[in-house]
Amino acid sequence: MTSLALLQLVSPALPVGAFSYSEGLEVLIQSGTLADENALLEWLEAELQRGSVRLEAAALRLLVASLCDWCQGTDPAARDRLIDLDGWLMACRDAAEVRAQQRQMGQSLLQLLAEMGHVLPEPLGLSWPAAWAWAAMALDIPIGEMVEGYLYSWVANQLSAAVRLLPLGPTRAQVLQQRLLPLITVQAYQLQAEDPRSLWNGGVGSAMAQLAHAELYSRLFRS
Repeated sequence: MTSLALLQLVSPALPVGAFSYSEGLEVLIQSGTLADENALLEWLEAELQRGSVRLEAAALRLLVASLCDWCQGTDPAARDRLIDLDGWLMACRDAAEVRAQQRQMGQSLLQLLAEMGHVLPEPLGLSWPAAWAWAAMALDIPIGEMVEGYLYSWVANQLSAAVRLLPLGPTRAQVLQQRLLPLITVQAYQLQAEDPRSLWNGGVGSAMAQLAHAELYSRLFRS
């Protein structure tokens, strides 16, 4: 059974600013690369199978382990491992605006968790994946649900952006979300046992779209 804490974490009402980013989707739709819901579905499937989000999802288990050791004081090197993996994940993102997004959303989530009584042992500028791992640890969300929730939330944010960019209503977006649930489940199961540094990233088209977003003459989403 999915925990209520996870439902709170994946809620679109979570005040982290995710709704203001498209992660390159705006470029792809403006250019005509993605013109309808079938193309969008194929794109999301490809990103779940080959994109950067896989590396972040696979890193969550290691991030939680480092956070746990750091908070308990059982391993002096845990803090450095946390910072190193967080920095590696950021370096895997090609576009400066996506790196800024990861930092902004991560800090917003850490501030929210602090308001809820879950404060890091010391202030750190963690990115979104590491902040998500801290949230899962603080809220006692199991590893499997944490990884599933991360992928589910990413898809939900992409569909939210697509509703504002394509002739795609909220009802059809929910249909697409439902169609992606089996793939999310399979990927989460596989990724929670993987070392992110052993994975490959084939999201070249996504990276190029993210890099081009800052050059759009007119845009709805944050740059």
